[in-house]
Order: sequence, then structure tokens, then C-alpha cells
Amino acid sequence: MQLATKAKLTVQEYLALDRQAEIKSEFLDGQMFAMAGGTEEHSLIASNLIRELGTQLKAKPCKVYTPDMRVKIEATGLCTYPDVHVVCGDARFADARRDTLLNPNIIFEVLSASTAAWDRGQKFWHYRHLESLTDYVLVSQDAWLVEHYTRQPNGVWLLETVEGPDGVLKLSSIDAQVPLTEIFAKTGLKPETKPSKTPA
Repeated sequence: MQLATKAKLTVQEYLALDRQAEIKSEFLDGQMFAMAGGTEEHSLIASNLIRELGTQLKAKPCKVYTPDMRVKIEATGLCTYPDVHVVCGDARFADARRDTLLNPNIIFEVLSASTAAWDRGQKFWHYRHLESLTDYVLVSQDAWLVEHYTRQPNGVWLLETVEGPDGVLKLSSIDAQVPLTEIFAKTGLKPETKPSKTPA
């Protein structure tokens, strides 16, 4: 993330600015952070997930949101834009504009070299404060690899890795299964490609 402004802002001031800006920004501790654009692989993976989940959840009381929907973590103050997220049941919003979601059940982030450490570390710490969150899914964009965290009844997060052409991401909380062949469709990425040392 790159610092967009050094002025201390309230969340209301941030929302007013972000809603008018051409470039989306995350918000934390009174600061706005401009978000960089993604690669073709990043965009295809996100759109593949949205398509597959949307199809499987069509007859269920769930909604799949694109990266245009902002999420606010009320307990920590972070406002951000997950790559894909799902809500089942009634969606709660920060205000009448209905553009800042408060209760996602599943969040997907597509890893890049510039965001991987943040997505795995502090950002996941913020996300864990969402009482609604049951699943957190990190998708590589340089290998057929998915890291799937699920919240256990005791509050512990369990990690399962899914990889290779036979891999299937199983989301039991919404009774959905997404094959990695669909997640990585048309990306040009070979199933046998090994993950790089630096996620991209």
C-alpha cells in the first residue's frame, strides 16, 4: 500500500473522499492508502471466483460481491476492498449508501508480491475481528495454490492448502465446491508451476 494522504481523517471524511475518488483507497488509523491495480491473472482469478460462486449460490440466500464493494471492520476501523466476498442472509451496511459492508461471511484475496505479507498478516488480523467471518481464502496468482482458513467453534483458525489440477476448494459453510481448474481458467498458468519464493 502507498500512503495517499498524511492528514488524520475521520471515517466519515474518508468515505466522503473515497466515494468521489477515481482510485480506491483503504483506510486505517486516520490515513488513506491508495490501492494499486492488478495484473491480468489477478483479474481473471477474481472473475472466475465470482462466476463460479454466483452460479452455485444462485438458489441460496447468499450474495457474491466484486472488489467494488467496500468492507469495514467495526472493531478495528479498517476499511478495505476484498477481491471477492460472500454474505449469506441479511447484509449489514455502515450507512444508507449501502456501499460499505459490515458482515461478510467469506473473504477471498488474490495474492500479489506487494500485498501478500499484508494479506497474510495484519490484514488477516483485522479480518478475524469480524464475528460474521467463517472462511478466509488466499489465492496465489503464480501457482495453482489456495490457502483456506476456516474458523473453528473454539475460535481457532484452521489452515488447509489446496493445490494442483485435481484440487477442489471446499466451502462447507455455504455448501459450495470450486475446482482449481475453474479458479485458474484462462490464466495461462500451468498446473505444475511451483510457487515462487515471493508471491506474485
